[in-house]
Amino acid sequence: MNVQKSKTTKIFRAFAALFFTAALISPVNLSAQTAAVTPHRGMCYATWCRDRFASEHSDRSLERLREIGADHLSLVVTQYQDSFNSTEIKRTERTPSDRSLSHAIKTAKELGLTVMLKPHIDLIDKHDGSFWRADIGFNNDTDWARWFRNYRRVIIHYARLAERTGVEIFCVGTELSFTTQRNDEWVELIREVRKVFSGKLVYAANWDNFKNVRFWNELDYVGIDAYFPLSYSPDPTLEELKQGWRKWKNEIRDWHSTVNKPILFTELGYASTPSAHYAPWEGGMQGNPDIDIQAMCYEAFFQTIWNEPWFAGVYWWKWNPNIRSGGQYNRRFTPQNKPAERIIEAHYKGPEPRTDRIALAK
Repeated sequence: MNVQKSKTTKIFRAFAALFFTAALISPVNLSAQTAAVTPHRGMCYATWCRDRFASEHSDRSLERLREIGADHLSLVVTQYQDSFNSTEIKRTERTPSDRSLSHAIKTAKELGLTVMLKPHIDLIDKHDGSFWRADIGFNNDTDWARWFRNYRRVIIHYARLAERTGVEIFCVGTELSFTTQRNDEWVELIREVRKVFSGKLVYAANWDNFKNVRFWNELDYVGIDAYFPLSYSPDPTLEELKQGWRKWKNEIRDWHSTVNKPILFTELGYASTPSAHYAPWEGGMQGNPDIDIQAMCYEAFFQTIWNEPWFAGVYWWKWNPNIRSGGQYNRRFTPQNKPAERIIEAHYKGPEPRTDRIALAK
């Protein structure tokens, strides 16, 4: 790396040149494009501080996000329960306040961003990481009823806040895989949300559970948190990563005909670590930073999925409310101040994706 340029720099420059050359040769009449054929150029926006979304740092970070071509924002708010089999859900000091959420929504909309509000539930006691939100569940109907009553309270609260602040999309749940077996309770919840929120609805299924969800017909979008493993090679090429995506692309395409809904990747991301391509759900807590493999995974996605007709858009995990986040020595998910950020910008601001995609939710 001292003398030779990184693989990522070469990849970025080559493909950026191709995209911008294509834009010059075949300019797109943006006024002729409709929202029905334009995928969401999204980003997840998250903090685990009560008031960070209301800060000047957050405002500047949202401005930078708009500069790189993003037009959709998934605003994440997290509440907590003690363990996977607790029925109580609560705010903590790590839950963004309603005031800070409202401030971020207002700022984002002033910048021209379409906003999704996306509540998460996390576990305080994770038993050394062996349990997470997908494991939330119970062995008797009494506890199930109690949990859904408390979850409904949380979701209706945020749905009302979303309606009040002009949010366009609301996510009714995130990666609650075990709970989706309770289809009747989910259908009832979604119908209650419809009574207080007039925008579009989505559920964010974990990548290994989206086919098991039975309430897609109640929603406007199918949401997938798309942390699909791409390759188990220790040093994959871009072509190997693209081949990994082709497998999942074909599987999603074949399944899509059973739901006939536009599909959003409500989350997708890669930490800057050597395991990013085979365990993309891992958060980069340890190991050496590898910004090159992160960027290659981003490029493989854009070259393989971005133009698919069933694809409604992507929300990258994640953008931090500080423009100084990330950088070449950062192992975490953020693409900020890394080659991955430049790849996002090249595609988000490049030529429009092809327009023969299915009509998005009206």
